[in-house]
Amino acid sequence: MEKQSKSRSPWAFIPTLYFTSGIPYVIVNTISVIFYKKLGVDNTQITFWTSLLYLPWVIKMFWSPIVDTYWTKRTWILVTQFAMFFCLALLAFSLQLSNFFFISLVVLTFGAFISATYDIATDGFYLLALNPGEQAFFVGIRSLFYRIALIFGSGFLVVLAGILEERYLNSVSLSWSLSIGLSSLVLVVLFICHRIFLPLPEASDRKQFEATSNVSFFEIIFSYFRQKRIIAILAFILLYRFGEAMLLKIAQLFLLDKPEAGGLGLSTSTVGLVYGTFGVLSLIVGGITGGMVISKYGLKKCLLPMALALNLPDVFYVYMAYVKPSLPLVYALVSFEQLGYGFGFTAFSVYLMYISQGEYKTSHFAISTGIMALGIMLPGLISGYIQAQVGYLLFFVLVCLLTVPGMITLFFIPLEKGTADER
Repeated sequence: MEKQSKSRSPWAFIPTLYFTSGIPYVIVNTISVIFYKKLGVDNTQITFWTSLLYLPWVIKMFWSPIVDTYWTKRTWILVTQFAMFFCLALLAFSLQLSNFFFISLVVLTFGAFISATYDIATDGFYLLALNPGEQAFFVGIRSLFYRIALIFGSGFLVVLAGILEERYLNSVSLSWSLSIGLSSLVLVVLFICHRIFLPLPEASDRKQFEATSNVSFFEIIFSYFRQKRIIAILAFILLYRFGEAMLLKIAQLFLLDKPEAGGLGLSTSTVGLVYGTFGVLSLIVGGITGGMVISKYGLKKCLLPMALALNLPDVFYVYMAYVKPSLPLVYALVSFEQLGYGFGFTAFSVYLMYISQGEYKTSHFAISTGIMALGIMLPGLISGYIQAQVGYLLFFVLVCLLTVPGMITLFFIPLEKGTADER
């Protein structure tokens, strides 16, 4: 392996790596909810099966040591990126088939595994290439470009599908096929750019390869679970976003559903603007602001206020379900809720980085994010069933109550000075 030039700035590769990471993730976990709803699949089916698509992010800890010990992070990044291009092209084609639901779910499942592997490699590259100070600084930058990818996906692609459906094609399935097909072309362009410009492996990548190639898989996994106060850490990771996880799948269905079903009855393109554009822009602002606040004051002082910022705005959905407000107010309330989510989630992301240190940091971070995905998947599996039983209003009240357990865990997790509170 050649040694990467030390003069290469993280600005040269962090933005595009995390923009690429966001595209397949938003298609698998967010856009799939919208196009299945528009193609006539019911809420319970949508929330159950699309929540199961989180599984690869849950269990990626079991193959993260392979990413640590075979090839370099750069090679994994390029291979998975190219494979994802094929998956999205197949997904676009599958929506034209009569049995589209089963086939598209299979394609999305493969895409989820590929995307999760890409995330392992990218996070490993991030942890190897940046020192702790740079990691804290660039958490807002990588979040920014990841969220820009979310705007591209849940905003631009959804609006495009809506416009094609309403004005030109008069076909829901063809509109979505063209929209997703465009995303596959974007990925292949990004692959070509990374093949040319992505830095060669660092010396530290080779050192980690040599250090871990003779270490057992179980030692890497067990070393994570030997951390101090691991029970509190696991509870925090699983519960910090529990209420938000219940809301995640249902929010867009609520916006799309007809008023007689308790929803707001917005069009596809309007949802793309409300949730996927203005909402994600607010998410970005919240994330960047959160990174700046943590950098200035430290995580220990910020964690409780940021957790409150994440959870309290969930009450806006209770209000919207009860009042059915005008569209401008819907824009404002969704944007404020996403602003708080972005602000509060930054604290969560920084904490996961600080507990992923040492020789196996790539694997440890993959384990943490896998447990995080489990905390998203499990509530999502039952959210559609619960909503169907109690309606949107009571469901959103329940969401607010389910934010309390995560808040309680804040008082038990380790936050030693110089580690999680490092500035």
